Amino acid sequence: MNTDEKRIREFAYQIWESEGRPEGHEARHWEMACKLAEAEALAPKKPAASKPAAKSKVAAKPVAVAKATAKPATATKPAAEKKPRAPRKPTAS
Repeated sequence: MNTDEKRIREFAYQIWESEGRPEGHEARHWEMACKLAEAEALAPKKPAASKPAAKSKVAAKPVAVAKATAKPATATKPAAEKKPRAPRKPTAS
């Protein structure tokens, strides 16, 4: 199995799971996975980072953990003033 087929298989499995593991949709999932793999192959690659001077003994935080522990961007912004509301219309009685 080459790497392209392996990647397509992974995509198809992820699609199948995300849809709740339905039966009888293998062909559609495989086609969607092929399109995803093709788009991924055509996407521009990120340039390789330069080599670090020395390895750090501290392990880097995973992205999910770093995002979860980071302060939200709205915490630094001042609160916006509320717009005045129009008075309520009287109810028909």
